[in-house]
Amino acid sequence: MLLHPTYRLLLLAAGAPLHLVIYLVFLRRKNQSALKSRLDKLEQEWTASGYRDSLVAETKDQLQRKHRFFGQSIAPEKLNREANRIAGAKFKEALLSQLKAQQSEGGQPPVTYADTFTELIRHPVILTVSFVPGVLMYALMLIYGNAYLKYIIERLVMTVFVIFGVAFLVFTILHLSPMNPAANIIGETATAEQIAAFNKLYGLDQSYLTQLWHTFHGILTFDLGKSFAGNEDVTTSIAAKFPVTLTLTVISTVAAVLIALPIGLVSATRPNSFFDYTFMLIALIGLSIPNFWQGLILILNFSIKLHWLPATYNPQNALTMIMPIVVLGTGLTAAVARMTRSSTLEVIHEDYMTTARAKGLSRRQVLWKHAVGNALIPIITVIGLQFGAMLGGAAVTEKVFNINGIGSYIVDKQFIPDIPSIMGGVIYTAITISIVNVVIDILYAFFDPRIRSKMKQY
Repeated sequence: MLLHPTYRLLLLAAGAPLHLVIYLVFLRRKNQSALKSRLDKLEQEWTASGYRDSLVAETKDQLQRKHRFFGQSIAPEKLNREANRIAGAKFKEALLSQLKAQQSEGGQPPVTYADTFTELIRHPVILTVSFVPGVLMYALMLIYGNAYLKYIIERLVMTVFVIFGVAFLVFTILHLSPMNPAANIIGETATAEQIAAFNKLYGLDQSYLTQLWHTFHGILTFDLGKSFAGNEDVTTSIAAKFPVTLTLTVISTVAAVLIALPIGLVSATRPNSFFDYTFMLIALIGLSIPNFWQGLILILNFSIKLHWLPATYNPQNALTMIMPIVVLGTGLTAAVARMTRSSTLEVIHEDYMTTARAKGLSRRQVLWKHAVGNALIPIITVIGLQFGAMLGGAAVTEKVFNINGIGSYIVDKQFIPDIPSIMGGVIYTAITISIVNVVIDILYAFFDPRIRSKMKQY
């Protein structure tokens, strides 16, 4: 861990109380060591022999000659101080060089902090007691010792930075927005006194840094404040709306993957066939259709003409979820199918695939055991990216089907702009997308042994 600057700093910070105690023991031992005694004795011998005085006189003479050469004048007191300082440094350097020479001839090695730490921790009693002040340090060492746990923790830490980075950017953009929340909510007839009272009530009259700090504090405490419009608790509102969007997105993702993977594999195993051209044409059409247009077409046909499905969303009616799931999942199905086809085609022509077939494995064994596993890495990447796009871009679909989700909530609030509500929606979305990315990174390590080996090496 000490080879990595970040972990070295974290290790010292986490075990600061324990390191302080051991460092005091180290200083005591260093002062009492035979090395210190020999150094003091040697210093006394050299001082008594006049070596230090000769260094001071020689240094003083050199300084005088230097100043005379440059035509400079210097006070005697300043000259003496400078000569003593330079001569003292030379004297100490000569002492240490002589001491090292004696050590190389068989003297006692100097006392080091690392040796003191190791010696003390090896004692069972001291090790047991050290768990109280050094619990954070030992926890960090435990995490570092497990490659998989370290990999996950690092990704989670990066997620925290991403979330606060997103919060900073969104808040800054909203703060610089020319729109006036007070004027938009109160109306055009609002007086200057009413606007000032509104700004004071919601803290909009405070400085940028103060408002930013309150926002970060609210994120840490899950208290995002009150919305400007309606004075409703933002955390409660989002907690009621966010699960709707998340549920639709998750179901759409699962359905899209279950449909797209077989289609992509069939197209890859039968390239340039009728099935391949048909499936890829449908996938291309799916990528080209805008969500709002597809939603309106589905409502027109299945709701208005055929009366098979309800046109608007109702959480008590499962049938109302079908069309929103289809609209959300169409783009993901097309993207995953095309990526599955191209990735599998690239893999099945590799040399190890030819070797597997030459060893007598059946076509199905070669495909499922060797091809699919190696082709999944780019497919997983596409799924993760598309999931984030679906979750963040579900507002259009929610508006078409009158879904009271987080997407339509943010859209409704952004034209005020209702800063607490927008920040809450964005933060919850960012947290979910970041967690999905962590899961994607873990899946990388699960499917690719090369990534697992690299995890154990760094």
